[in-house]
Amino acid sequence: MKRIIHIRVNEQEYELAVEPNLTLADLLRDELGLTGTKKGCEMGDCGSCTVILDGRNVNSCLILAIQANGSSVQTIEGLETEAGLHPLQQAFVEKGAIQCGFCSSGMILSGKTLLDSNPNPGEQEIREAISGNLCRCTGYQKIVEAVADAGSDYQKGQGGE
Repeated sequence: MKRIIHIRVNEQEYELAVEPNLTLADLLRDELGLTGTKKGCEMGDCGSCTVILDGRNVNSCLILAIQANGSSVQTIEGLETEAGLHPLQQAFVEKGAIQCGFCSSGMILSGKTLLDSNPNPGEQEIREAISGNLCRCTGYQKIVEAVADAGSDYQKGQGGE
């Protein structure tokens, strides 16, 4: 039996009828067409499904859509604006931190959550912030460099929403 939920995704309000066993990842991908949220292991180990739920990183494969009722979700699609790429997305491009791209959404959102709270993190803090995300291409160093580089834009006031 479907249940009605109210959810804000990338600053847009939705009222949706969902099955009780529908995951947030499936809601985002299949119901809303936001395929930047990847499905990897579907066990919460790889981080490819990372989204920001009410200001914190979550593995959307482990959250039921009904658990997100009344919440605000940000996906990778919600970062780019009419002005262009988010500074973190731009840093990933410039530093070559996007390889196969499978981990990129989760890595970027994990980096954003860190930079929102600390615009000048050290390397160890960055590594801890992205530790829930696996990179198949072993591009961790470039990812760390991209997050650090984007932090300078946050310090200039360009990283916030």
